[in-house]
Amino acid sequence: MSRHTITGIDIGTYQVKVVIAEADGRNAHGLPKVLGVGIAESKGLRHGYIVDVREVADSVRTAIAEAEKRSETRVKRAFVSVGGIGVGSIVSTSSIIISRADSEITALDIKKVTEQCQKDIPANAIVNRKILHPIPLQWKIDGKAVLGSPEGMKANKLEIKMLFITCLERHLNDVVQAIEEAGVVIQDVMAAPIAAGFVTLSKAQKIAGVVLANIGAETVSIAVFENNIPVSLEIFPIGSTDITNDIALGLKVPLEEAEQIKVGAITGNAYPRKKLEEIIEARLSDIFELIEAHLKKIGRNGLLPAGIVITGGGAGLGTIEDMARAALRLPSRIGTILMDTPADKLKDRNERPRERQTFRDATWAVAYGLCILGMNAEAGPIIGGRNIFVVMFTKLTSWLKQFLP
Repeated sequence: MSRHTITGIDIGTYQVKVVIAEADGRNAHGLPKVLGVGIAESKGLRHGYIVDVREVADSVRTAIAEAEKRSETRVKRAFVSVGGIGVGSIVSTSSIIISRADSEITALDIKKVTEQCQKDIPANAIVNRKILHPIPLQWKIDGKAVLGSPEGMKANKLEIKMLFITCLERHLNDVVQAIEEAGVVIQDVMAAPIAAGFVTLSKAQKIAGVVLANIGAETVSIAVFENNIPVSLEIFPIGSTDITNDIALGLKVPLEEAEQIKVGAITGNAYPRKKLEEIIEARLSDIFELIEAHLKKIGRNGLLPAGIVITGGGAGLGTIEDMARAALRLPSRIGTILMDTPADKLKDRNERPRERQTFRDATWAVAYGLCILGMNAEAGPIIGGRNIFVVMFTKLTSWLKQFLP
């Protein structure tokens, strides 16, 4: 029997992950019911950049084939994440004079000021980049801030402050090409840190203020949320692989052994425990210094009540919660997601089957979050194929509904 399914594809530097979910079904947590997952080693990437499109396409095919086998469905279309150090964010502000004689703000005024805000982005900040998501951060009418959409209100002047999440054009082109070569039609794309926030952060956390930090193999991505919307995004070219390299150099062991030591698979007195802790803490300190510097830049350091939520492969490192708490002066916890899915659908090379399986490091958060994007999307693709670069402001309201109460 044919089922209406949603597929999320997360192309990470270390692994490609695919989640196939049932579009009309929800689990006990109100999230899409997972039918099957697939995983494959990432090839052809460096710091999130695609350096070999053909190798990436092969990895995507392998992960899709595994997910198709477990879900007993075929993948023809998918929602895809964009990550790596090519992703970033820009904040821009603009204003217009209301066009109507009675001073009522119309949808045309909102569209006009939004388009003007994009035009006002400094040329050097947007060169070689494409906009993935335009997100209104604040509206003002006659200099006074208003909550929600100002449409229908009366004013002489309408101002907007917007966050534009962007990606390097070349990187986005390569992602599209790799997915197309894998035989899949792209329904929409989303920045990976935003997709992860759907299933690792609660609504209360995103309203109060929280930073989601994903410590990947070669990158660390952070997304800051306030008032239930993203307010900043940044990706740094550092990751848990750097910790592996430091261990290999510091303890004079092969890289393979250093990786096993890092994840705790090798224990005992074969190496100096104190020196190992110093090596790991030194690199984690570098990571948290970068996060703290970014929070200072946007004026949020020490001011996020929900603190920092840590995900990714690096989240399982020893005292990382305590280090984050001390370095950032914020509450800290490891992010988790829960999927009510039969164990044989989720079982892979690294996980033991469990009837109710908690992914402690939120490994599947991005791919699963993309399924939630698909569940909330309006009928028909928002973007597809080579039209992926067109910024469609008419779709802005429907996209933002995912962040609203």
